[in-house]
Amino acid sequence: MKAIRELRKSQKGFTLIEIMIVVLIIGILLAIAIPNFITARASSQKNSCIANLKQIDTAKQQYAMTSSPTDPPTSALLSPTYIKSWPTCPTAGGAYTIGTFATAPTCGVAGHVLP
Repeated sequence: MKAIRELRKSQKGFTLIEIMIVVLIIGILLAIAIPNFITARASSQKNSCIANLKQIDTAKQQYAMTSSPTDPPTSALLSPTYIKSWPTCPTAGGAYTIGTFATAPTCGVAGHVLP
Protein backbone atom coordinates (compact mmCIF):
# COMPACT_ATOMS: atom_id res chain seq x y z
CA MET A 1 0.00 0.00 0.00
CA LYS A 2 2.80 2.34 0.87
CA ALA A 3 4.50 1.67 -2.47
CA ILE A 4 1.38 2.75 -4.41
CA ARG A 5 1.22 6.07 -2.54
CA GLU A 6 4.88 6.74 -3.22
CA LEU A 7 4.39 5.86 -6.88
CA ARG A 8 1.52 8.34 -7.24
CA LYS A 9 3.53 11.11 -5.55
CA SER A 10 6.48 10.55 -7.86
CA GLN A 11 4.36 10.89 -11.03
CA LYS A 12 4.36 14.51 -12.15
CA GLY A 13 2.12 16.13 -14.72
CA PHE A 14 -1.39 17.30 -15.32
CA THR A 15 -4.52 15.24 -15.35
CA LEU A 16 -6.86 15.21 -18.31
CA ILE A 17 -9.45 17.24 -16.37
CA GLU A 18 -6.91 19.97 -15.54
CA ILE A 19 -5.85 20.26 -19.17
CA MET A 20 -9.48 20.41 -20.34
CA ILE A 21 -10.23 23.20 -17.86
CA VAL A 22 -7.24 25.23 -19.09
CA VAL A 23 -8.31 24.77 -22.72
CA LEU A 24 -11.87 25.80 -21.82
CA ILE A 25 -10.65 28.97 -20.10
CA ILE A 26 -8.45 29.88 -23.08
CA GLY A 27 -11.41 29.30 -25.42
CA ILE A 28 -13.64 31.60 -23.36
CA LEU A 29 -10.99 34.33 -23.35
CA LEU A 30 -10.59 34.06 -27.13
CA ALA A 31 -14.36 34.20 -27.62
CA ILE A 32 -14.36 37.50 -25.74
CA ALA A 33 -11.20 38.98 -27.27
CA ILE A 34 -11.66 38.29 -31.00
CA PRO A 35 -14.88 40.34 -31.54
CA ASN A 36 -13.36 43.24 -29.57
CA PHE A 37 -10.23 43.08 -31.71
CA ILE A 38 -12.26 43.14 -34.93
CA THR A 39 -14.29 46.13 -33.72
CA ALA A 40 -11.16 48.03 -32.67
CA ARG A 41 -9.49 47.33 -36.01
CA ALA A 42 -12.48 48.58 -38.01
CA SER A 43 -12.70 51.70 -35.85
CA SER A 44 -9.01 52.51 -36.29
CA GLN A 45 -9.24 52.00 -40.07
CA LYS A 46 -12.22 54.36 -40.24
CA ASN A 47 -10.42 57.01 -38.16
CA SER A 48 -7.31 56.71 -40.32
CA CYS A 49 -9.40 57.09 -43.47
CA ILE A 50 -11.12 60.20 -42.08
CA ALA A 51 -7.70 61.68 -41.24
CA ASN A 52 -6.63 61.04 -44.85
CA LEU A 53 -9.79 62.76 -46.12
CA LYS A 54 -9.02 65.79 -43.94
CA GLN A 55 -5.49 65.88 -45.37
CA ILE A 56 -6.85 65.77 -48.93
CA ASP A 57 -9.41 68.48 -48.11
CA THR A 58 -6.70 70.74 -46.66
CA ALA A 59 -4.50 70.23 -49.74
CA LYS A 60 -7.49 70.99 -51.97
CA GLN A 61 -8.17 74.23 -50.07
CA GLN A 62 -4.53 75.27 -50.37
CA TYR A 63 -4.63 74.49 -54.09
CA ALA A 64 -7.81 76.58 -54.42
CA MET A 65 -6.01 79.61 -52.96
CA THR A 66 -3.25 79.48 -55.56
CA SER A 67 -5.14 78.42 -58.70
CA SER A 68 -8.09 79.64 -60.69
CA PRO A 69 -11.51 78.30 -59.71
CA THR A 70 -12.00 76.81 -63.16
CA ASP A 71 -9.11 74.33 -62.73
CA PRO A 72 -10.55 71.28 -60.94
CA PRO A 73 -8.20 69.68 -58.41
CA THR A 74 -6.74 66.28 -59.28
CA SER A 75 -4.39 63.97 -57.44
CA ALA A 76 -1.66 64.78 -59.97
CA LEU A 77 -1.97 68.51 -59.22
CA LEU A 78 -2.13 68.06 -55.42
CA SER A 79 0.53 65.38 -54.93
CA PRO A 80 3.85 67.05 -55.60
CA THR A 81 3.17 70.40 -53.94
CA TYR A 82 0.36 70.11 -51.39
CA ILE A 83 0.55 66.43 -50.37
CA LYS A 84 3.93 64.74 -50.12
CA SER A 85 2.58 61.30 -50.98
CA TRP A 86 -0.95 60.38 -51.98
CA PRO A 87 -2.76 58.61 -49.09
CA THR A 88 -4.59 55.33 -49.52
CA CYS A 89 -7.56 54.05 -47.58
CA PRO A 90 -6.50 51.39 -45.04
CA THR A 91 -9.63 49.38 -45.84
CA ALA A 92 -9.30 47.13 -48.87
CA GLY A 93 -11.13 48.53 -51.87
CA GLY A 94 -11.33 52.10 -50.61
CA ALA A 95 -10.48 54.77 -53.19
CA TYR A 96 -10.55 58.52 -52.66
CA THR A 97 -12.48 60.91 -54.89
CA ILE A 98 -11.33 64.51 -54.69
CA GLY A 99 -14.41 66.20 -56.11
CA THR A 100 -14.76 69.88 -56.91
CA PHE A 101 -13.82 72.83 -54.72
CA ALA A 102 -17.37 73.01 -53.37
CA THR A 103 -17.57 69.37 -52.31
CA ALA A 104 -15.69 67.41 -49.69
CA PRO A 105 -13.47 64.51 -50.72
CA THR A 106 -15.05 61.08 -50.34
CA CYS A 107 -13.97 57.49 -49.86
CA GLY A 108 -15.39 54.50 -51.68
CA VAL A 109 -16.07 52.66 -48.39
CA ALA A 110 -19.46 53.32 -46.81
CA GLY A 111 -19.23 55.18 -43.51
CA HIS A 112 -15.88 56.80 -44.25
CA VAL A 113 -16.99 60.43 -44.58
CA LEU A 114 -15.79 63.73 -43.23
CA PRO A 115 -17.79 64.89 -40.23
